[in-house]
Amino acid sequence: MPDSIDWSAARVFLTGGTGFLGRSLLQYLGERAIPTTVLSRDPDTFLQNHPRFRAQRGLSFVRGDVRSFVFPEGHFSHVVHAATDTHRAPGDLLAYHDEIVQGTRWVLEFARACGASRFLLTSSGAVYGPQAEGVNRLEEIATQASSPLDAGSVYGQGKRTAEHLCSLYHAQFGLGCTVARCFAFVGEHMPLDGRYALGNFIRDALAPDCAEILVQGDGTPLRSYLHADDLVQWLLTILHRGTPAHAYNVGSDQAISIADLAHLVRDLLASGKTVRITREALDAAGRSRYVPSIARARSELGLDVRIQLPDAIRLTAAALNRSR
Repeated sequence: MPDSIDWSAARVFLTGGTGFLGRSLLQYLGERAIPTTVLSRDPDTFLQNHPRFRAQRGLSFVRGDVRSFVFPEGHFSHVVHAATDTHRAPGDLLAYHDEIVQGTRWVLEFARACGASRFLLTSSGAVYGPQAEGVNRLEEIATQASSPLDAGSVYGQGKRTAEHLCSLYHAQFGLGCTVARCFAFVGEHMPLDGRYALGNFIRDALAPDCAEILVQGDGTPLRSYLHADDLVQWLLTILHRGTPAHAYNVGSDQAISIADLAHLVRDLLASGKTVRITREALDAAGRSRYVPSIARARSELGLDVRIQLPDAIRLTAAALNRSR
């Protein structure tokens, strides 16, 4: 686990450090005073919005775009490429694809230039495309994917190409590239006003002027959630000890329906509120499912879900209340 790793000679370069995943990593690295440089388009705005990081020891910023930033000088031992905005609806699909693919290529070039021994790409379960009916948990060996002619699958297609670039840099240059296929998470830095159900449910539960927890849909899709503390442990373990040119699913393998999730949040955080589901469920047999197998992470790296979902929700709510 990361707490047993010797960080004494480490110097980390992180892209995507201002998002949910990145801030969770920054918090861990800062608590251990591990020198970390973050790539950001606008560091000043980030620090203004999140002043807790102003005093973080060993934290510095490079201003620039992931596709073209000027390489900072010096040696970095570890590069974590976590930049891609998963919370926006991409308007310019080609620009979004370029951000993922060209950005990954440029960060891989930087990893070579700075002498990094280890590189971690945060990819996504979206590389698998829609989970096939009858498949309870997606495994890393699955070859399924969305059609390349589906323009709406740009995120998943971009991540597939980014993963392939990592395999090429390992094969051609010996760069220790590992891949984390991330699923769904819950934690202090999660967005509460985005497209993700659990964040919206926690927001509704904590809002004193909100009388109900709203489910946008029929509540039948199945999802799973890993707490941010586990997420950080998993990512840094994969960074240090993952097999190069291998992918590891990162998430929980415990499925829960969106309707049951809303009721769980209500019961834990706001027992006096109601849950309102906006559409009637017609056929649960063909419902959407997005749940990983984590057998590879368990067997190869000794990773597991330490924080169960009810505790993860309580911890997230407590952290959000403290930050108000």
